[in-house]
Amino acid sequence: MRDKMTKGDQDFKIMHTGIMNNGVPNKDTLTVELNFKRSEQTDMYFFNSYHVNLQKEENKPGLEQTFYINKDSASITMKEAYNLMEGRSVNKDLKNKEGESYNCWLKIDFKQSDNGNFKLNQYHQNYGYDLEASLAKHSIKELNTPKYKEDLLNSLKKGNLQSATFVVGGTESKMYVEANPQFKTVNIYDENLQRINHRESKEEKKAESQKESVSKDQKKNLDSDEGDSGRKDNKVKKRKTPSL
Repeated sequence: MRDKMTKGDQDFKIMHTGIMNNGVPNKDTLTVELNFKRSEQTDMYFFNSYHVNLQKEENKPGLEQTFYINKDSASITMKEAYNLMEGRSVNKDLKNKEGESYNCWLKIDFKQSDNGNFKLNQYHQNYGYDLEASLAKHSIKELNTPKYKEDLLNSLKKGNLQSATFVVGGTESKMYVEANPQFKTVNIYDENLQRINHRESKEEKKAESQKESVSKDQKKNLDSDEGDSGRKDNKVKKRKTPSL
């Protein structure tokens, strides 16, 4: 970068390549082209944008997207860019044209593009997605410890596919979870990264249903016992006092 600036070029690019595995076994190659441009008034250079090429398979075209650096708002990091291009969602604090801050979830819409870039959908805070509440529907061990809970929430907000310990029927198992603000839920994957369609929630609901059923039966039996007791008392009250 120093050499490029010393030459005094109006603009220049720096290439960077890395392997992004997100804690799971894969060989995703991320090639990043960093774009710098010199000011027309001064000798200062500015980092304006970076272009990403995500190649998931060798000898096949990669997925491409350009991310811009915002001066007055939070920019998307390279790791967040990777997560977005993987189809996950990222939570950011942004600013509108009036300079007002707002929080939203970002997700790439791969079906729509504009000027060579895929559309970036926003799910604002008024959309009603509650990540913590969505996680609370599952028996995740980390949620019981404040520090681990905070780490889990922060990781998911960055768009990571995060490992977590699920407890089902008293048995612990490692699974992966990701935020899904579009459908106001979380996606769960097993250790082999196979999607689980709310299996745990269904098991928990089944267990709750069974508890409710038992509770209703107990109440029914209790009411029945009370009814029998009442009838017995009535019979006692109806008996006439024998004459002397």
